[in-house]
Amino acid sequence: MENKKAWKFFVSLLLTANVILILMLLGSARPDDSNKLEKTEVWYESVYMPKKVSFAGEPMPLHLYYVKEALERELLSNAYFHSQTIRFIKMAPRFFPVIEPILKEHGIPDDFKYLALAESNFDPRAVSPARAVGLWQLMQGTAKDYGLEINDEVDERYHIEKATDVACKYIRDAHGKFGNWTMVAAAYNRGMAGVQREIDRQQEENYYDLLITTETARYVYRIVALKLILENPGKYHFSIPEDEKYPVVPTKEVEITGSVDNFAKYAEEHGLSYKLFKDFNPWLRENSLTYSGKKRYWVKIPQI
Repeated sequence: MENKKAWKFFVSLLLTANVILILMLLGSARPDDSNKLEKTEVWYESVYMPKKVSFAGEPMPLHLYYVKEALERELLSNAYFHSQTIRFIKMAPRFFPVIEPILKEHGIPDDFKYLALAESNFDPRAVSPARAVGLWQLMQGTAKDYGLEINDEVDERYHIEKATDVACKYIRDAHGKFGNWTMVAAAYNRGMAGVQREIDRQQEENYYDLLITTETARYVYRIVALKLILENPGKYHFSIPEDEKYPVVPTKEVEITGSVDNFAKYAEEHGLSYKLFKDFNPWLRENSLTYSGKKRYWVKIPQI
């Protein structure tokens, strides 16, 4: 009997010691220990905001709270649209080397290459609901005014180099009218006449203080946000190795010296599928081309 009592006392003492040990461990745990485990999962944070930002050499007035918040909105929208922004980073080496020398030739600030990105998302075939077309989203009237050919067989708004040349001429004319590059970017989106109406109505010539349509009000900020992310992707948690980016595909230019009845056959003669031929020459809108001899045409043949 005595042994049985002693055994019960020992078991009770052991259980009590275990309970005390558990309470001590719980008491010593810090309130945020559970949070530490959770923080090994994905946590979202705000975006990097430089202290100074400029567009085409013109400082952005970040000391104004509404300017800073508007830029942060576009940075958040693009930095957290991961799939699209990764694609932009990958495609920039394919399109910027084509655009940059044309901008330089016309004396247009290099930052305007990000305007082309904002316009078309690097899609040379892009068509807006308003029927603006191509990498620079040119309207038909504007394109024709600046000398591009548009008809049933040809639409040079889809020709990257020619469209960039026209965009530069438009940008140059807009700068002559407004005198600063920030307002020029706004006018590219809203139209020179549309921006001028608001300037006259509000007696305000500063883009950042101009009450204008929501699309145009966000437009310059989106361009600048894309610039900041593509110039410093690591600051926004993007890490794309150089060998995963898309390079310029080398091409040779071949002159068309007569009418073409069937571009599928023409492509085959140059060792290409019809699809690949049209990928590099989207400005040819039909399967044929009527050659009058009044204008010379060159097509790109990819060297792959």
